[in-house]
Amino acid sequence: MSDKSEIFEELERRVAEAHVYLGIDQAREELTQLESRAASPDLWDDQDEARKITGRLANVRDDIDRWEKVRSELDDAATLEVLAREEDDESVDGEINLAILSLEQQLDDIELLALFNGEHDENDAVCEVHSGAGGTDACDWAEMVLRMYLRWAESKGFSIEIQEATDGGEAGISSATFIVKGRFAFGFLQAERGVHRLVRISPFDQQARRHTAFCSLSVVPFFDQVSDEVVIDEKDLRIDTYRSSGAGGQHVNVTDSAVRITHLPTGTVVACQNERSQHQNKDRAMQMLAAKLADLQRQEREAELNELAGEQRDVAWGNQIRSYVLHPYQQVKDLRSNLEVGNVEAVLDGDLDALMEAFLQWQRSQRDSELET
Repeated sequence: MSDKSEIFEELERRVAEAHVYLGIDQAREELTQLESRAASPDLWDDQDEARKITGRLANVRDDIDRWEKVRSELDDAATLEVLAREEDDESVDGEINLAILSLEQQLDDIELLALFNGEHDENDAVCEVHSGAGGTDACDWAEMVLRMYLRWAESKGFSIEIQEATDGGEAGISSATFIVKGRFAFGFLQAERGVHRLVRISPFDQQARRHTAFCSLSVVPFFDQVSDEVVIDEKDLRIDTYRSSGAGGQHVNVTDSAVRITHLPTGTVVACQNERSQHQNKDRAMQMLAAKLADLQRQEREAELNELAGEQRDVAWGNQIRSYVLHPYQQVKDLRSNLEVGNVEAVLDGDLDALMEAFLQWQRSQRDSELET
């Protein structure tokens, strides 16, 4: 029976650290307070406040449950390992190894959450995909990128709302707006903001030549209620209604009540065509507009929050954050973290976790370096 005591000492250290950075003691106190407020008979007299309380309650309980689960499983596995060593019982060695693998994976997931310490990392995310340089290939690439993020969101158990998509003409889309809803949706997707470059043999070139295409993804945090974040004067808005063409194929419900809102002072434009009525489309578009304007205000107000909207660059050569190469070799390379992935098809099918985590680790190292200087 091999001695795994050092492995369990390392797991114990990681669990103890998680207790600190998750603030489990404080979380338990907050949980008691939130449960008391949630049990109040007049909780839903103020629906906005009720949603905040119940949402926070779910998040705090989730953090505590995650930590308590790994704490309990570590105690059980460590006890089993000690007994097996004392009795020189190799029959449970496989069970212990499986427990170690499970604990390591759970701790990896918990430690990833520790990277989310931004003000709005837990929020839902409003995302926009735009085609860039590359003509028809760029529109096709934009639709591929949209699909990639939809598949990723589905794999995380997040809900997705396609708000608007504009047909690319010959193929693909020129743009699309969608909302990803789930805890840490913005925290994850902030890793993806920027220009994405595709290199492949173009299916639209009769001579089968290699082409390069670009598209961009912008991401801002979404707020169900934004009255505290930004005030919008109706006089500053131009509201246009139009019939949806159903651009984006299966991604968008065809309606006769699409709404486009332009905020005249800033030139910010949002559109929604996915809801069932003009009124619902307008309400959703106003939420997205408020999210964008809140982001602009935060940039003006605090320099350290500039990252919320990301650096704006031309969607063309020299500005990409990531390259996806399908020919003459197969590779995805993130130009910030320098992570390279050989399975391009898996990435395009939504397997983005490794790339996102590498960016978040790189981002933390950049911040740590800045603090040291």
